[in-house]
Amino acid sequence: MENYSIIIIILAIVIGLSVLAEQIKLPYPILLVIVGIAIGFIPGIPEIEINPEIIFLLFLPPLLYDASFNISPKDFKTNLHTIGTLAIPLVFLTTFWIAVVARYMIPGMTWPLAFVLGSILSATDAVAAMSITKGLGLSHKTITILEGESLINDASALVAYRFAVAAALGYSFIIWEATLQFILLLGGGFLVGFTMGKILAFVLKRVHKNPIVTISFMLLMPFVTYLIAEHLHVSGVIAVVILGLAIARFSNKIFPESLKNQSKGLWDIIIFLLNGLIFILIGLNFPYILKNIDNGLILPYIGYAVIITIVALLIRMTRIFLQKINLQKAFQNNGKKRRKVSEQALLDSKNSFIISWSGMRGIVSLAIAMGLPKTLEDGSPFPERSAIIFISVAVVLLTLIGQGLTLPWIVKKVNLKGE
Repeated sequence: MENYSIIIIILAIVIGLSVLAEQIKLPYPILLVIVGIAIGFIPGIPEIEINPEIIFLLFLPPLLYDASFNISPKDFKTNLHTIGTLAIPLVFLTTFWIAVVARYMIPGMTWPLAFVLGSILSATDAVAAMSITKGLGLSHKTITILEGESLINDASALVAYRFAVAAALGYSFIIWEATLQFILLLGGGFLVGFTMGKILAFVLKRVHKNPIVTISFMLLMPFVTYLIAEHLHVSGVIAVVILGLAIARFSNKIFPESLKNQSKGLWDIIIFLLNGLIFILIGLNFPYILKNIDNGLILPYIGYAVIITIVALLIRMTRIFLQKINLQKAFQNNGKKRRKVSEQALLDSKNSFIISWSGMRGIVSLAIAMGLPKTLEDGSPFPERSAIIFISVAVVLLTLIGQGLTLPWIVKKVNLKGE
């Protein structure tokens, strides 16, 4: 009963702080994280440990489904090359360079452990990106790219994480097996999402005149789709995203305006509460994780987290500006190539800089870190587990608070509000 009471109190705090954030002109996710940290240090507050399985099952499906449902399929297709570049190659590139830096900078960090840390911090977070950039007046293209990237890159990060942990546990890593598994995960997730979308469309055609039944089916289907995909050992993330995109197209053809508004109102409330709960939980978990670290190591670990945050930002910035150049070259050579690049897909320097700075880490990185095995195959403790978790959480907080707080100022500076 005590845990339920805590959740209700947290939700009440979330609602109150969202009002305060609006008055003081601060992104409410940032305020929630800061308040969560402050509450966590109050003596007598019960420890709340994040369960990765709960995060992936209860939080991810509705949040991903809502984001993919509201994204424009046409804009998504137009910017697919950029989205794909950020969601797949950039994730593996970030994993590699964070691993290199961690291996030579952090004492006791072997190559497998360094790749575990790199994979945890490789992907930006859909919840963070969409919550913090909301209301900043970003261009439609920028929002589409950020949302599209965040919807897909979790699948890439989870694949990198699985193989890094397997290597840390003593299993051999074979590149062609990893590549094949990645393709099967994405392809299988696409197939499950597409099939469930067809099934949901078939059902909704016959019940769409009953708003309560229709909305109930739409609320339930993301969870069902995620569970089926994970049970089949394919990507639940991709399955839910494809489901959302498919039903978005279907709903435009068949749903009356009144049903759309009713559904949107309910989803907005659910997403608002889930977002708030996630960010305050991130803050609440920091004092709990801090207890597992020796006092003499806290400052060095925070220093490592700062360096890793800067490295991740520089890698992201470099890759995005290279993408900008590549798109420009491809557009100029449109007559020589079979596959043309449209003018709408091009990036300018302003968009590129905003996209670079908006690469916050969030709840997915935290959940993956907390899900690290506690022991190896022989029963001995997983090496450097506390260090990896602490540094991961520190990077999440640095990106959320540091990049999140400066993002409105940067948007104003690069003059994107008028676009």
